[in-house]
Amino acid sequence: MDIMSLTAVELGKKIKAKEISVTEATQAYLDQIEKVENDVHSYVTIDKEGALKRAGEVQKMLDDGTLLSPLAGVPVAIKDNMCTKGTRTTCSSKILENFVPTFTSEAVLNLEKAGAVIIGKTNMDEFAMGSTTETSYYGVTRNPWNLEHVPGGSSGGSCAAVAAGECAYALGSDTGGSIRQPSSFCGVTGIKPTYGTVSRYGLIAYGSSLDQIGPIAKDVTDCATILETIASHDVKDSTSVEREYDFTSALADDMKGMKIGIPRDYFGDGLSADVKEQILNAVKVLEEKGAVVEEFDLSLVKYAIPAYYIIADAEASSNLARFDGVKYGYRTEEYEGLHNMYKKTRSEGFGAEVKRRIMLGSFVLSSGYYDAYYLKALRTKALIKQAFDKAFAKYDMIVAPAAPTTAPELGKSLSDPMKMYLSDIYTISVNLAGLPGISIPVGKDSKGLPIGMQLIGDCFQEKKIIQAAYTFEQTRTYEAPQFVKEGR
Repeated sequence: MDIMSLTAVELGKKIKAKEISVTEATQAYLDQIEKVENDVHSYVTIDKEGALKRAGEVQKMLDDGTLLSPLAGVPVAIKDNMCTKGTRTTCSSKILENFVPTFTSEAVLNLEKAGAVIIGKTNMDEFAMGSTTETSYYGVTRNPWNLEHVPGGSSGGSCAAVAAGECAYALGSDTGGSIRQPSSFCGVTGIKPTYGTVSRYGLIAYGSSLDQIGPIAKDVTDCATILETIASHDVKDSTSVEREYDFTSALADDMKGMKIGIPRDYFGDGLSADVKEQILNAVKVLEEKGAVVEEFDLSLVKYAIPAYYIIADAEASSNLARFDGVKYGYRTEEYEGLHNMYKKTRSEGFGAEVKRRIMLGSFVLSSGYYDAYYLKALRTKALIKQAFDKAFAKYDMIVAPAAPTTAPELGKSLSDPMKMYLSDIYTISVNLAGLPGISIPVGKDSKGLPIGMQLIGDCFQEKKIIQAAYTFEQTRTYEAPQFVKEGR
C-alpha cells in the first residue's frame, strides 16, 4: 500500500482498522524524508527517535481504545514558530538557534491529545517575515513541483513537506497570507481561520493582532478535520474566542443558493493571465453546481498593503524586543557593556529582512510619526473591515486569487523587497479584517506550476467556504508533483 498517496483522514481510518500500524506509517514518512529532504529542505529539525517512540505510545492507546480521533497515529509536521516542549524551536533564526521551550503551544497540544505523531519542525521565513521561505537562517526551501522555484512563505516548509509527501499534514501560521499563498504555490490546501478560533498561546508572535494558526493538507476534508481538532477556547490567550468548533459537517457537495462575489479590483492589472483563467474556470464549476456569481467593487484594496506593513512591522518591532541576548537564545561572544551586548547580539542574530521590518516598525511608532503612520493605518484597517462587512451583507463568500502569479524562481524576489511585499496583495486584507480564507488548487500554469483559488468568508463562516471548496474539489483529484511520483 502506498501510504504517501493517502490523505490524513484516509490514513487515520486505515490505522484504526489495523491495516497499517502507527510505526509503519511514521517510518514510511521518515523514509520519504530520507529520499527527498536533501532536495526540498522542508525541515529545520527532524525528530526521528522521538517520532518512533511516540508512534509506539499512540499504538498502545489505540489498542486500548482510549484514542478516538480521526487523526490518531497520523504523522504531522509543525511550523518552527510553535513551541514544542523538549524540541528546539528556532523561528528559522540564528537568534533562537538553540532555544528549547519548556512548554508546548496550545494548538500542538490539542493535536497531541488527539494522538498525532510529530515528525519535526518545518523551515520558514525568519520570524515569518517573507513570502518565499528564502529568509531562513537555515537555507532555502524548494518547491517540489519545480526545485528551481520557491514554495512561497512564510509557511513554505510546511506546504512543501505536504506536497513532497514528507508528512501527512502540517500546521502553519498566517499573518498576511502565509498559509494560503504557499498552499497555492505548492498545490495543496490551506485554511486561515477567523482570528481567535485557534489559540495563539505558544506561537512566537510576529504581528499579534494578525497571526493565526491553521492547517495545511492534501484536501479540504483533511483541513476541516484538523481545524476541528486544533480549534479551542483558551484562557491563556486573551484573543481566543468561544464559538462552535464543528467544521466537518460542512463537507457537502452542494452550492445551491450560495452567492459568490468576484471583486473587479482583484482581477485587473498585475494578475497573471494563467491564474485569472484557471480561477474563473473554477468559478464556472461552482456556478454549474448552483452558485449565483456576481462581480462587484471592493473598495480600499490599494490601501491594504501600506496599512498591513505599518501595523505588522510596528507589532514586530515590539514583539522582537525580547530577543536581546539576556534571557534566552543567541548571545554575542565579545562585547563591552550591556548596551553593546544588545546591539551586537541583535545585529548578528537577526537576518536582513527582520532588521528591515524592525526598523520600519520602530520608525512608525516613534514620536512624531505615530499619528502620521500607525494611527492612520489602524483607521484604514477599520475601513477595510467595513468594506468587507458591506460585501458580506450581499454575498456568502468572495473569490480571489491567492497570489498574482505562480511560484517565482529562487532568488528573484529577495532582490526587490517591494515586489515581494506587493505579492501579498490578495491575502493581507483577510488578516486585517480577521476573516477566514481557504486556498485550494484549481489548475496549473503553462510551466506546470500549481495555481490556487482563495475563498474568503465572513467572520466565523468557515463552514461556507469549506463547503464551496469541498464542492469544487469533488470535480478534481489530488495531484502530487512528478518529483514525488518518481519516488525520488
